[in-house]
Amino acid sequence: MERSPGVFAPRWRLTSIGIAVAISLFAFEGIAVATVMPTAVRDLHGLAFFGWPFSVFLVMNLVGLGAAGRWCDRIGPRRPLLAGIAVFTAGLLLAGTAGQMAVFVVGRGAQGLGVGLASIAVFQLVALAYPVGLRPRALAIISAAYVLPALVGPVVAGAVTAHAGWRWVFLGLVPLVLGGGLTLRPALRTVRPPGGPVAGRSRKPLFALVTGAGVVALQAGGGAVAAGRTVPAVLLTAAGLVALRSGLRVLLPPGAGRLRRGVPAVVALRGLLACAFYAVESVVPLTLVTLHGLGTVASGLPLLAGALGWWAGAQLQGRLTAPDRATLLRYGLTALACCFAGVAATCLPGVPAWPVYPLWIVGGLGMGVCVPTTGVLVLDQSAADETGGNASALQISDVTAAGLGTGVAGVLVGAHAARGPGFGAGMVALGLLAAAVCAAAAVGAARAAPVPGRAVAT
Repeated sequence: MERSPGVFAPRWRLTSIGIAVAISLFAFEGIAVATVMPTAVRDLHGLAFFGWPFSVFLVMNLVGLGAAGRWCDRIGPRRPLLAGIAVFTAGLLLAGTAGQMAVFVVGRGAQGLGVGLASIAVFQLVALAYPVGLRPRALAIISAAYVLPALVGPVVAGAVTAHAGWRWVFLGLVPLVLGGGLTLRPALRTVRPPGGPVAGRSRKPLFALVTGAGVVALQAGGGAVAAGRTVPAVLLTAAGLVALRSGLRVLLPPGAGRLRRGVPAVVALRGLLACAFYAVESVVPLTLVTLHGLGTVASGLPLLAGALGWWAGAQLQGRLTAPDRATLLRYGLTALACCFAGVAATCLPGVPAWPVYPLWIVGGLGMGVCVPTTGVLVLDQSAADETGGNASALQISDVTAAGLGTGVAGVLVGAHAARGPGFGAGMVALGLLAAAVCAAAAVGAARAAPVPGRAVAT
C-alpha cells in the first residue's frame, strides 16, 4: 500500500514550516515576557502596574480572536493573517523601544491583538490548505510548536536580558516573525476564500472585550478575597460574572453550556480541560517548593516533562489513521483526570514528591492528545464558511478558561498563604476539583462526535 504524503511533503513544506515558525514565536514571546517582566518594569518605573501587561494582552487577545472568525469566513485567511503578523510586529517594536510603562502596555495589547488575529487565520489555513487526512498532523504542528519555547524560552530570554538587555527579547523577534510570514505567502496566494457571503456586522469584538474585562475583574476580585477586602471582592466578582456571562453568550455557539452535540460540545470541552490544566500547572512548582522543599530547578522540571509529554501526545494523535476522534478525546481527558488526582495525592502529608514527574508527563500527554483533537473535531464538523467562526469560539473558550483557571489557583494560594498549614489542603482540593472536571468531561466526550446525518468536511 502506498504511503500517504506527510505535512512536510514538497506541496505543503513551506506552509508547514511557516506555521511552525509563527506559532513558536508567538509562544516564545508569551513565555519570555514572564522572564523579562521584572527587569522591564523596574527600568520603566512601572512596578505599580506590574499586572497590566498581562491583563491587556489577555483582553486584546480575546478581541483579536473575536474579530478574526467572521473576517476569515468572509474573505479567507490571507488578510487576517498578514494583519495579525503586522500588528504583532508593531507591538514588539513598541514594547522593545518603550520609554515609559504606558507605551509598554500598549505594545503588549498590540501583541495580544495580533496573536488573536493570526491564530484564527492559521487555523483556517489548515482547513483550506491541507486535505482532511492531513489535518490531524497539521494541527499537531501547531500543538508541538509550543514545546520548544517552553523548553528554551526562559533560558534564552534570561540570557538575552543579561547580555543584551530586555528590549532585545522583543526587538530580536521582529525579523524572525517577518521571515515566518514570508514562508506562508505562497500558501496564502493559492488558498481560495470559503466563498459563502457572511451578512451583517459582527458584534463579537465588542463582546470579546467585555469577556476579557470580565476575566480581569474576576482575577482582581480573587485577589481582593485573598487580601481580605470583602466589599471590593464582592463588587468585582459580581461585575466579572455579569460581563463573562454576557460576552460568552454571544461568543460561544448556542448550546455550549449544555454540551449540545457537535461543535458546541467540543468548544465547551476545550474550555473545561484548559481551565483544569492551567489551574494545576500554575501551582505545581510552588507546591514542590512549599510542601517538599525542592529547589527552583527541581520544582520547574515537571513543566519540562509535561512539555515533552504534550509533544508526544500531539504526534501520537497525528499518526492515528481515521480514529474515532471523540473516543480519542475521552482517553486524553481520562489521562488528565488521573494526572490531577495523582498530583493531589502528592500534597498529602508524608507522600514523596517524585511521582509528580511521571504524573505531569501523563498530563502533558493528555493535553497533546486533546488540544489537536478538539481542533480536528471542529474542522471536520464545519462548513468552509464556518471554520473561522468555530475556530474563534474554540480559541476563546480555551483562553478564557485558562485565565479563569489560573485565577482560581491564585485565589487558593493567596487565601491559604495567610493560614500557612492550610496550603497543602488547598492544593489537594484544587487537584481533586480539576480531576473531577476532567472526569466529567470524559463522560461527556461522546457528545463531541458529529451530529448524526450532518455531513462532515471533505
